[in-house]
Amino acid sequence: MTNGPLRRRTCLTAAISLLTVTALGATPPALADTGGAEPRTGQFNYGEALQKSIWFYDAQRSGVLPADNRVSWRGDSAVDDGSDVGLDLSGGFYDAGDHVKFGFPFAYTMTMLAWGAVEEPDAYAESGQLEHLRDNLRWGTDYILRAHPEPDVLYGQVGDGHLDHSFWGPAEAMTMERPAFRIDPSCPGSDLAGETAAALAASSLVFADSDPAYAETLVEHARQLYDFADTHRGVYSDCITNAQDFYNSWGGYQDELVWGAIWLHRATGERSYLDKARQEYELLPDPNGWKSYGWTQSWSDKAYGSYVLMAQLTGEQRYVEDANRWLDFWTVGVNGDRVDYSPGGQAVLDTWGSLRYATTTAFAALVHSETVSDPALRQRYHDFGVRQVDYALGDNPRQSSYVVGFGENPPVNPHHRSAHGSTTDDIDVPATNTHVLYGALVGGPALPDDQYVDDRTDYVSNEVALDYNAGFTSALVKLYAEYGGDPLPDFPPSGGGTG
Repeated sequence: MTNGPLRRRTCLTAAISLLTVTALGATPPALADTGGAEPRTGQFNYGEALQKSIWFYDAQRSGVLPADNRVSWRGDSAVDDGSDVGLDLSGGFYDAGDHVKFGFPFAYTMTMLAWGAVEEPDAYAESGQLEHLRDNLRWGTDYILRAHPEPDVLYGQVGDGHLDHSFWGPAEAMTMERPAFRIDPSCPGSDLAGETAAALAASSLVFADSDPAYAETLVEHARQLYDFADTHRGVYSDCITNAQDFYNSWGGYQDELVWGAIWLHRATGERSYLDKARQEYELLPDPNGWKSYGWTQSWSDKAYGSYVLMAQLTGEQRYVEDANRWLDFWTVGVNGDRVDYSPGGQAVLDTWGSLRYATTTAFAALVHSETVSDPALRQRYHDFGVRQVDYALGDNPRQSSYVVGFGENPPVNPHHRSAHGSTTDDIDVPATNTHVLYGALVGGPALPDDQYVDDRTDYVSNEVALDYNAGFTSALVKLYAEYGGDPLPDFPPSGGGTG
């Protein structure tokens, strides 16, 4: 049995995204919660949620697993990746419920996870999760180093998305061919190379104290990749065409040129990279004379995160205003438009993976709330961030968690092959997933109506993915830093998530 039709996790164009906004007058009254009239307080165990959200990445690992593997139901898989091109491209992470290693969202995930650690290193240490985070970051960056064998060569995908999606079984049972795809000067990908540079640069900051030599290696590769992105310009999905039905580069590469330069500035302290970020920032889309505000930070568009980081780094009003305008679109509205809201208070940007967008924006809002000086704005953005994360954790009309293995009435059937554990290539058998995919954030309601069904075959609402958990994990560490919480002392349980 197959996986169903192609599961496109696409970032729509700005024009299409306007379909998901609503006039201020049509916004449900529940939206008042996001304005900050009543300061929000933490109501969940953010330490446990953080602990499990990081564990999700252990469950996504590909390759030869380490001796301290924390997921008993996962074994070695795809150990021959790269053999078709004479390289060892084993390791890294499977993208979602499938088994392709898509380099573009993968690198974005590493950057977003590292960003959370850069923001809250003490909270990660106090929660006891810093080493687990570093282990997963290193699992990813080690793979990236192997995928970057030459300065101007980067392997950006392993596995054929179409072949892969015709199989429903655990990673360890795969038998299909897994071709490797690359970018190089003859067919470049500035978006992929720029994001991968950002991932390595951001991660280097997390290893700077514990392993400075490794951090320097990451920076060296980041420099090369950024130079490759800048010198040989092009859109990666024009070259790795197999990615087009899955992670097409809808917005091009301008945002990654800004994003990569910002993170290299942070990693090196060199003014030239900040100057480069300023230069490329000027070329970001500015319809109607303003930088775009009607979408959000995602695997395809890093302009919004760049607003926040440039405001944080420089304190300059122009960047602050760009970030404010974007977050106002998500809270009180801009020019009569505001992101759609459910009656229960979820901000719903798009049908596919709606909670991924809400919680990623929540993280950026929490970060930016510490940059703005206006107390009302600080409260507005902070409370929006808390509200969206709490919605995902269970503060919603269903009074149910959207995080597998956490809270009340969590999903038990996420769209995930290995966790399902079918031995017959059948998405319906067994009826209930064999294993608990702790910490995985499901897509959530497809419409702004708070409705959700725990149905494995509904991949729009029930798939999980690397990028879904990335901003979410970083938002959780922000809330742990503020409100605390207690990671479970006996996690993972005996059996490592075998249900």
